Amino acid sequence: MRNVRNLLFFGVALIAFTSAHAQWEMQASHTMANLRGIHAVNANVAWASGADGTVLRTLDGGVHWEKCAVPPDGSKLDFRGIWAWDARMALVMSAGPGEQSRLYRTSDGCASWKEEARNPERDGFWDAVVFGAGNLPNSATYGVLLGDPTLGRFYTRTSSTEGKWRGSLNACSASKQEAAFAASNSSVFVFGEGRYAIGTGGKGGPRVLLSPVLAQASECVGITVPLASGNDSSGAFSLAFSDPQHGTVVGGDYRKPDDRLGTAAWTGDGGRHWMAASNTPHGYRSAVAWCNAKVWIAAGTNGTDISRDDGKTWQPLDNGNWNALSLPYVVGPKGRIGKLRADTIRH
Repeated sequence: MRNVRNLLFFGVALIAFTSAHAQWEMQASHTMANLRGIHAVNANVAWASGADGTVLRTLDGGVHWEKCAVPPDGSKLDFRGIWAWDARMALVMSAGPGEQSRLYRTSDGCASWKEEARNPERDGFWDAVVFGAGNLPNSATYGVLLGDPTLGRFYTRTSSTEGKWRGSLNACSASKQEAAFAASNSSVFVFGEGRYAIGTGGKGGPRVLLSPVLAQASECVGITVPLASGNDSSGAFSLAFSDPQHGTVVGGDYRKPDDRLGTAAWTGDGGRHWMAASNTPHGYRSAVAWCNAKVWIAAGTNGTDISRDDGKTWQPLDNGNWNALSLPYVVGPKGRIGKLRADTIRH
């Protein structure tokens, strides 16, 4: 009877696992670290990052993931953001109070790293490092490093690909108790030089802040978005655009992962107005990404969802536990990496 019960239990567990992950091909990451950073360079090359100094790289489309050298003095750092240009050059960002927020660069395929920047603000906290979106022209060489507000303004530095960081010019002013989230390295979206948007939350949010150049104004322009609000765990966690006019923002309340209220909104005018999704993702979402197959994917701690109508309505894909997206990859706790199955977006 024990064998029968075990067989039945295994069968039920297998069915549940298949149901949870059918849309994602699970990868062997060879780590149990909590992964929060992911950046796919192309179909073959992708980089991932996470807790305890973890940086991973694949050169064969996820068939094999290799563990990179740990950046100097980085074994206890939480690498929540990563950005790469090819198989050899990448930036990784750690998030944490004060000097625990750092940037490291590799130019030899992660065999070694060099520290490039360290947060000078004792009360500061870095949230994201993002360069221009590949789907927008002439944008890939301009990047933004975003940090939580100090002295009433968001910490921002801008850079070229080569790493010449310029500090805190035109930093957006923040409302009281407003901040950005370091959940998925996607709380800022870069259109091109001087043109970026920031998603915020906390008790002072949620808003989308348009940079002065993007807003064609002397100061950043803040637009309230219809997402969960009212406490320090709610707001806009991730935003992305498919073109200069059409974008989505996702979030909710990470302490209420199954609450669908206020988890997604969309824009059709470059972020100046945002409308709530009429059928939302099935819970809090920490990341959203545009797929070249003309669909949106959103991910969070209770699963993923897909939108085929520019973010107006969403349908569930799976019920796994995820943190960040860079399609076709999704990453989560305990070293979880999934690769989107091609037939998923054709349904």
